[in-house]
Amino acid sequence: MSTQPDVDVTPAALPRRRLVLLAVVAILVLGSDVFSKIAAVAFLEGREPVELLGGVLYLPLIRNGGAAFGLAEGWTAVLALISLGVVGFIVWIARKLRSGPWAVGLGLVLGGALGNLGDRIFRAPGPLRGHVVDFLSLFDPYGRVWPVFNLADSAICVGGVLIVTMALLQRDYDGTRAVKKEKG
Repeated sequence: MSTQPDVDVTPAALPRRRLVLLAVVAILVLGSDVFSKIAAVAFLEGREPVELLGGVLYLPLIRNGGAAFGLAEGWTAVLALISLGVVGFIVWIARKLRSGPWAVGLGLVLGGALGNLGDRIFRAPGPLRGHVVDFLSLFDPYGRVWPVFNLADSAICVGGVLIVTMALLQRDYDGTRAVKKEKG
């Protein structure tokens, strides 16, 4: 009978597990975002916003040529390049990733960035000028209370909050924890 564990617990296994976690989260976010945008265009195009949950959520269809909150309108190519930079940075940093919460946070940001980047590349009016499909609005059908957004935007925001929280807790992506030095 073997006394070896069934699970690989070598130091090299931890980064692989975290990389797999990052990839799974990113794929789930990207798949959900793409599917929801296809459904939104198919069912909401040419319709008035759909009211759900007694007016807490509305489903309008908006094509956004700018960034979140309607900022940077007309800067679609620049926003696409920024998204490519974010994706590249996450892929670069992933090789040293040893923290589960960081893997989830980076996976959310990666999946969201790829979802919106896909719109900017493949949607009208053309490559690197495409408008992002937004279809979720809180408390107002036209985004007057909160800007209209999509699942990719939500994932980017939640991932960003998780990453900032980890940084404030002084937990680094490589699994280390910053230690305050005593003044003596």
